[in-house]
Parts: sequence; structure tokens; C-alpha cells
Amino acid sequence: MAKGGFPGMGGGNMNNLLKQAQKFQKQMEDMQKEAENKEFTATVGGGAVSATATGKKVLTAINIKPEVVDPDDVEMLQDLILTACNEALKKADDETSEEMKKLTGGMNLPGMF
Repeated sequence: MAKGGFPGMGGGNMNNLLKQAQKFQKQMEDMQKEAENKEFTATVGGGAVSATATGKKVLTAINIKPEVVDPDDVEMLQDLILTACNEALKKADDETSEEMKKLTGGMNLPGMF
């Protein structure tokens, strides 16, 4: 067995690998914190409804223009709100996934995000 390592591997190589893994883990943690603090806004219905969500997938705001509030057509307003919320959450997912791909070089690492 090689001194301080595994058979066929120098101890320096293992230390270097561990350092790289720690650096990668730190970069991932930083990227996740940054993404969690970002806000993503989606607007639908020609600006009638907008929704804002964080990277943690928490809705933080919903804005509705008064002129779209029609008591005779509540279903349309509900659809606009759902669409805006889902689009804001999708934007958060998409950007987080893109940032992760940049960090991992496109490697598929299940369970990492």
C-alpha cells in the first residue's frame, strides 16, 4: 500500500481530489444560497396579473390590475393568477437548473438540487 493512501495511488493525489471536492461543495452551497435569495417575476394577461417567487419557491407577491377584477368572470382571474404563479415558479426552477449545469459542467447529479 502506498504511504498515506490507497494501493496504486499516491497520497498527494487523494488529498488533491479531496480539496477539489470540498471546493466544488462550497461552490454549490454558494450557488444555492444565491438562487434562494433571488426573486423571479412572471406577468400574464398583458400585464393584468403578475406573481413573484423566490428561488426557494415561495410566492412573495401577487399584483392584480383593478380593471381585470370582473365579478362576473372570476374564473378568468383565477386562471391568470394560477398561470402567473406557475410561470414565476418555473422561472425559478429553470434558472436554478441552468446555474447548476454551469457548475457541474452538465453532469447529471441526482438529488443535488
